Amino acid sequence: MAVRSKTRKWHADWRLLAFSGFFLPLLIGLGLWQLDRAEQKQTMLDRWQQQARVVPWAELVADGLEHGRPVALSGRYGSRTWLLDNRTRDGIPGYEVLTDFYPLAGPPVVLNRGWIAAPRQRDVLPDITTPREILDIQGRIAAYPTPPVLSENREQSEGWPRRVQSLPREQAKDVVPELPGAIIRLSGKDQPGAFRADWAPDMMGPQTHYGYAAQWFALAAALTILTVVASYRKTGANNDNDNG
Repeated sequence: MAVRSKTRKWHADWRLLAFSGFFLPLLIGLGLWQLDRAEQKQTMLDRWQQQARVVPWAELVADGLEHGRPVALSGRYGSRTWLLDNRTRDGIPGYEVLTDFYPLAGPPVVLNRGWIAAPRQRDVLPDITTPREILDIQGRIAAYPTPPVLSENREQSEGWPRRVQSLPREQAKDVVPELPGAIIRLSGKDQPGAFRADWAPDMMGPQTHYGYAAQWFALAAALTILTVVASYRKTGANNDNDNG
């Protein structure tokens, strides 16, 4: 008895083609959108970097402070320091150190100088050393540290430095009325007066968008391959008349 060989033959399934025809353009479109977002983000970061040392602080404040934007200031630290409580690094309890800063031109601003470990005794505050000379600092715009929902905002009522659970703008303005709508995080531990300033990224960078684009394009490629493979059926003695 002769054995009929089986071959693969294109067999269009309208349901599969409709499914692929809907999702394939969607996946490609999402990938292209992420590429466009990456280009926009890179352009914005390049512009910010060029403006960081050029645009005066007062002008930045007047135009509106965008979170994540790099800034460069010359000025001196003030005498008021808030210790933001319940901040840990590598499982070690500590504080983030926030100090008022007075630029040579423009309104004062709160600087987040980074993290410092807490002493073993709760009633003992860490020793905070603050430079007093005129300094050049670099950092990024960030939001005021506001409390989580239902958080109790306990605060030392007198003296400096002052332990706080959060520092909303209204609370900081009770001490320094001219403060703008954002603070500045120092860009690293090499900045004057900085402690451990190893922040998470303030904003999604271009590389993240490129990664998302690659994922969408990979899904589009996978859908195309699966559609092509599934559209070929074996033909032979048992399925010559197979209509799906």
